[in-house]
Amino acid sequence: MPFTPLITAGIEGVLNTFLWRDRSLKSARQRLQGKTLRVTLKELSSPLVLVFSEQQLDVLSQWEGEADCNVTTRIGVLPKLRDRQQLTALIRSGELEVEGDIQVVQNLASLMDLAEFDPAELLAPYIGDIAAEGISKVARNGGKLLKKGFSRNRQYLAETLTEEWRVAPGQLEVAWFAEETAALARSVEAFSERLDKLEGK
Repeated sequence: MPFTPLITAGIEGVLNTFLWRDRSLKSARQRLQGKTLRVTLKELSSPLVLVFSEQQLDVLSQWEGEADCNVTTRIGVLPKLRDRQQLTALIRSGELEVEGDIQVVQNLASLMDLAEFDPAELLAPYIGDIAAEGISKVARNGGKLLKKGFSRNRQYLAETLTEEWRVAPGQLEVAWFAEETAALARSVEAFSERLDKLEGK
């Protein structure tokens, strides 16, 4: 499945919201300035190219030039990239293949590690600040209740914190993003059909 302009624009919007809007991440972003990263996912037919500049991150499905770094992996591994300490283990296990300047991947992982992923920022333009913050707060409180329940069994809690929770937020974010992108694609398609009908008249 090739990436459509709508999907690349959606990914670009999410990444720019979380990684380029926060002023405190400026020094981490500067290490990526002028670099390109080609990401090939084994489940998909075409790669994504991330082009880093001072103002923003561009996500492209077509790129003629050579990328500074080429990464090949599976979709399920992507959430693990938020933890820069896992990079070496992922490369050793073969889950992440890196060609070219490995610093590009390391710097992106550091930037993602520093960023705070708050779903309220994504929801706010669609449902308003107050509703988005409310949903985000409910999600955070749900997480607190789960932590209380897990505290009864210390060993299980320790394993969950170190092995599962580190990955879970990333997987949920990816699933939510995929649903939002699909819904947006359906809306654009319906709009396009209506526009075609109007032009036909």
